[in-house]
Amino acid sequence: MNKARLILEDGTEFVGKSVGSEGTALGEVVFNTGMTGYQEVLTDPSYCGQIVTMTYPLIGNYGVSVNDSESLRPWASGFVVREAATHPSHHQMQMTLDAYLKEHHVVGIEGIDTRQLTRTLRKHGTMRGMITTSDESTRDLLLQLSETATLRDQVAQVTTDTPYRIPGPLRRVVLLDLGVKMNTVRSLTARGCDLIVMPAYSSREEILAWQPEGLMMSNGPGDPADLGVIVETIRSLLGVIPIFGICMGHQLLSLACGAKTEKLRFGHRGVNHPVRDLRDQRVYITSQNHGYVVADESLGDSPLDVTHVNQNDGSIEGVTHRELRAFSVQFHPEAKPGPDDSEYLFDEFMKMIDEQRGGAAHA
Repeated sequence: MNKARLILEDGTEFVGKSVGSEGTALGEVVFNTGMTGYQEVLTDPSYCGQIVTMTYPLIGNYGVSVNDSESLRPWASGFVVREAATHPSHHQMQMTLDAYLKEHHVVGIEGIDTRQLTRTLRKHGTMRGMITTSDESTRDLLLQLSETATLRDQVAQVTTDTPYRIPGPLRRVVLLDLGVKMNTVRSLTARGCDLIVMPAYSSREEILAWQPEGLMMSNGPGDPADLGVIVETIRSLLGVIPIFGICMGHQLLSLACGAKTEKLRFGHRGVNHPVRDLRDQRVYITSQNHGYVVADESLGDSPLDVTHVNQNDGSIEGVTHRELRAFSVQFHPEAKPGPDDSEYLFDEFMKMIDEQRGGAAHA
């Protein structure tokens, strides 16, 4: 097995072994605390442009199955593990993690101290970095890294090119694809929705042309501040149809209502994040993947009330509009990977649509 190196922009270097494809991968280095769910992590479009470190030491022990993918391909630009299992076991397994990464040309590294890497990222914040099997000098590779432009508007890379419909017998919902995971689609179709999945940059007119009874905005990658055009579209639809946003959709709804977003030092990525629902004081264990949050102090003049908070750091995890039918959460109620504690939010969205029924959307 060939040598591989992980190099951070501050010059920190980790030497390990190559797993997956050989070559060089660049991206923002982040960490995920989930013990399982590595395939869902790899195929989550929210990881577009990121090198993902799994903090759990053994990854790949149940192999890879097509049933566990959340999109058609991996979106993580690189993958970092302490140990990649070479003899996985599961009745649905179709290939090893190494074979899967090779098939999709994902560069990975194993055999490094992922605890030390995680502590570095927690202390100094997420950093740009690279995984490489190249023999070039660290100096030359750091120069290459510094000269590579930071990715912007990754949503445009991951969204669907054209609208598509999944027919259902009940409420018609437009799902704005900012980097949607397939279990969001499944969660809506399981509730009988007549679902229209639309590109992220669809206009107000294009959305309303489908005569939807509700609008859902998915998760997605990158900085929400890059998406001003989408924010304006959402603002124009407030009060027209009920709106539900998750993750990136939550941030965009908040921006449309006058709030601001800010970047966390190292983000929330994992499947064990406790979130309190302020409406009943119940704590839910949630699946999360985001590097930005709604800034608490920016809500003062907005029409939004906070509904959920993170129990670890007090950050905002959910908001609702005081007057209009619109709400959102920062976490992933569709799970995959993770617990389904907060699936009830899809039912709240259905109830919100039913409350407005009779007032069909119009331009």
